[in-house]
Amino acid sequence: MTGIEVGIRLPPCVSAQEVARAAGEAEQLGFDQVWIPDSQLLWRDPFAVLTACAIATSSIQLGTAVTNVVTRHPSVIASATRTVTELAPGRFTLGIGTGNSSVQPIGMRPSRQSELATAISALRTLLDGEEHEFNGVRGRLRDPGPEVPLFMAASGPKNLRLAGELADGAILLSGVSPATLSRSCALVNAGVLAAGRRPDSVSITVSAHCHVTDDLGRDARILKPICAGIAQHGGASALALAGIDVVVPSRIDGIYPDVIHAEDWDLAVERCSEWISDDDAVKFAQTFCLFGTPTEIAAGIERARRAGASKILLQHVGSYDLPYELMNSYADLVMPLI
Repeated sequence: MTGIEVGIRLPPCVSAQEVARAAGEAEQLGFDQVWIPDSQLLWRDPFAVLTACAIATSSIQLGTAVTNVVTRHPSVIASATRTVTELAPGRFTLGIGTGNSSVQPIGMRPSRQSELATAISALRTLLDGEEHEFNGVRGRLRDPGPEVPLFMAASGPKNLRLAGELADGAILLSGVSPATLSRSCALVNAGVLAAGRRPDSVSITVSAHCHVTDDLGRDARILKPICAGIAQHGGASALALAGIDVVVPSRIDGIYPDVIHAEDWDLAVERCSEWISDDDAVKFAQTFCLFGTPTEIAAGIERARRAGASKILLQHVGSYDLPYELMNSYADLVMPLI
């Protein structure tokens, strides 16, 4: 297989030095990108961690997956982006999104589409070294540095189109389901055409949970909180594509901060079993995730590539440990097949 890059998500759940060591190991193992998420109460600051990663590596691509423009002003993001880019020229991608796990724990709302579009425009202007007006005051970023690709995370139809209209890349959050992936790529491409851009001007990154296993029935259970979280946030129609028909309460007591980022994952699996059966978890793994044998995972990545993906973003299940097991099992068992 050629023509697709594979990156790994490193939640900054430990010190910047330790995450940087993990980034260096990912580079040595042959991964193409390291992506760092942003959620100020859950993890360390992503730009500080990316600075450490930039110093600790020499060739691997680095990026945010993703930051947001609610807790961070666009001018602050532009300055942080410039700082990391100076240390890793040509290796940094700025990924932004609506800010779910950053804003919800502090009682704020995610970005509306219009706010996200305005922020993307401001970021482009600032990163190009041009003046932008904020609240009647015009300013510009000194020493803007080299051009930085701007990717947008999206799952809903409107934001998928917006990514095609404005961004350099779209980070798809719907997994590797052929039906949802084809639909998402079509919406991004519709945005590209509506904006009069070149058909190949926006790259597609597909985010998917991954686990190498020969016992899907046993290991798919850890996905129950992910499946429940999707059901909580309007994903019932997507889950129905896998034959999963569930209604999950908007809040599950005893789980902090939420089911997708639960600190006690075993408890979250137990609690979510009230709504998500073992069979549902297997269906979710088979349809949306890269769970299975090395051959099955490689085949899933190939299907994503054929659907239009140029990058795969692998995630392990969990938010408070680094994915060393996934990194090594993928590099040892799946990478040779690709």
